[in-house]
This record gives sequence, structure tokens and C-alpha cells, in this order.
Amino acid sequence: YRPQPEDVILRAFEVLDQTKKGYLTQEELTKYLTEEGEPFTQEEMEEMLSAAVDPEKNIIFYKDFAAMMTIDDT
Repeated sequence: YRPQPEDVILRAFEVLDQTKKGYLTQEELTKYLTEEGEPFTQEEMEEMLSAAVDPEKNIIFYKDFAAMMTIDDT
């Protein structure tokens, strides 16, 4: 897959966050990424969650995660 700009990734997360709360639970993200589209494997989910989950609140603040996932080409 080609790298995507941060705004594209952020919009994708916002679509998943239907109640516009600014975060997703581990359960929500796992459900979407293993049951929809091209499903992630268990290993891929574990790797993603280890980087995405806020260790204090145990949720995914997707704005922070989207920023972390993108590469600054400048």
C-alpha cells in the first residue's frame, strides 16, 4: 500500500467514529478491521493496537494515531 496523507487517514477514522466522540475503543477498531473489507490478521491487529492504544485510557485517540502513522516528506 502507498502511504496516505494524514487528512485521508483521519477522515477514514472519523467515518468509523459514528458518534463523533474523538476516539475508538479497541473492540470497535478490531471489529471494523477484522470483519469489514480486507480483514486484518490477529498478528496485524495486535501490532496496530500496541501502537494505537492510549496506555492510560485504554482507547484509540485516532487524531494522534493518524499523525503518528504518516510520514513527513518535507
